Amino acid sequence: MDHHSDLGEFLRSRRARLRPENVGLVDYGERRRVPGLRREELAQLAGVSAGYYTRLEQGQSPNASDSVLDAIARVLRLDDDERAHLYALTRPVPSARRRVWPERLRPGVRAMIEAFANVPALVLGRRTDVLAWNGTAHALLAGHLDFGAPERADDRPNWARLFFLDPHVRELFTDWERKARDTEAALRLLSDLSAERHEPRRARPVRD
Repeated sequence: MDHHSDLGEFLRSRRARLRPENVGLVDYGERRRVPGLRREELAQLAGVSAGYYTRLEQGQSPNASDSVLDAIARVLRLDDDERAHLYALTRPVPSARRRVWPERLRPGVRAMIEAFANVPALVLGRRTDVLAWNGTAHALLAGHLDFGAPERADDRPNWARLFFLDPHVRELFTDWERKARDTEAALRLLSDLSAERHEPRRARPVRD
């Protein structure tokens, strides 16, 4: 659906059904090239510039404020359904959510953590999923879980979940409460970064 062309067609059709006398303008009987209100007449009544309204009708001003839309709806005498339709046409359609692909570990990274045979080593993903661990880390942190669990994308252990919910992991920390605050802060940071990454860029407002 082309919202830009639909918006222009909708506004033109609603302008066409109004005569100057319907909105308090004096009709001097001059020959009018368009049926109904002219763009500049509607803009004047709505309190915006003719150029701004023209750009809006052409779909070039997608960030019209609520006050501008309310003023245009008032001049055009839109009912509740038409007003809702106007808002729908002037608001950008949300883009499809970007697909998140399963994280995969590079062979070189896997070989590196396996080389630390006597030192616990693990790799966490963007959401603290355990992507891999060596034998020492598995034995220390989650020996009660399947060693191959990180290989299965739909069954990977999650470090944050283990930390907060697994009694075995909790016993590993002498000051668990302080570590819990640090972990909570890290999760909040990850959440903020993820929100910024997926938030659409805001277009600059158009001035009249």
